Amino acid sequence: MSQIKRILVAGGAGFLGSRICEELVEQGHDVICVDNFFTSQKSNIVHLLSKPNFEVIRHDIIHPLWLEVDEIYNMACPAAPGHYQFNPIKTMKTSVMGSINLLGMAKRCRAKYLYASTSEIYGDPEVHPQPETYRGSVNTLGIRACYDEGKRAGETLCMDYHRMNGVKVRIVRIFNTYGPRMHPYDGRVISNFIRQAFTGEPITIYGDGSQTRSFCYRDDLVNGILKLMASDQVGPINVGNPKEFSIKQLAELVVKLTGSKSEIIYTDLPADDPKQRQPDITLARKYLSWEPTTQLEEGLKQTIDWFKSIDLSQYRPPTPNF
Repeated sequence: MSQIKRILVAGGAGFLGSRICEELVEQGHDVICVDNFFTSQKSNIVHLLSKPNFEVIRHDIIHPLWLEVDEIYNMACPAAPGHYQFNPIKTMKTSVMGSINLLGMAKRCRAKYLYASTSEIYGDPEVHPQPETYRGSVNTLGIRACYDEGKRAGETLCMDYHRMNGVKVRIVRIFNTYGPRMHPYDGRVISNFIRQAFTGEPITIYGDGSQTRSFCYRDDLVNGILKLMASDQVGPINVGNPKEFSIKQLAELVVKLTGSKSEIIYTDLPADDPKQRQPDITLARKYLSWEPTTQLEEGLKQTIDWFKSIDLSQYRPPTPNF
């Protein structure tokens, strides 16, 4: 039997999806990228279009799609607050209806299915760091709930299809990730800070800057995702960088690396913004032999170089409130 697989990557033109497509194309697999281009960019995959083992379909996964595939990576959902709050109902539909459609395809094709879940399912955590056994502290009525609860429902659907229909599911909980191809207006703290540093705007810290995040470089994270798909682990498994930094430390590092003259200012903390976020990656180390290797300063340098290479006028914020 040939080891070449036909692989569907939903959200394949996005920040992480496009990197997954690159890796799979390089491995020689036939890759089908499906994307509705709501938050992704054609420029992320334009260099793959000439490859004979890569194709693109413009499609929204909240609608059924009929393909014959061996593996499915469901990376499709706005993943940054500015994007998923722009259309919260659509965000929930993507997580729930999109999951149903792709899990149905996995069932019919007997395909492996990897679901990109998120650290957001832990909400504003009362346990630190967060292990996979922690059930989270989420405000179901808040402005972030469309994403948090949508991803929780996606995980539930994975397990129900797994138990009831034998679908080979893999659930990865992705923590804060950064790197080339981040959308400059996605509302993530690293893209905000770099964009503000380049344009000379004040670098805006929400709250007093003492809240912490753990930042994982894109290539490290994608390597963890590919390892999970190749493993026999259902998950969920946390994939992220356990090294913690305060938001104030991050702002100062971005100013240093960009040589920006931007001042750092402070404003109110958004509703339901978690004060701490750090993965416990014990399971990833044990079952996937995975942990991140890129240090924050090195990863930021590569991300900053990418921001230097793009034309910011080709990107736009999703709401007038950015």
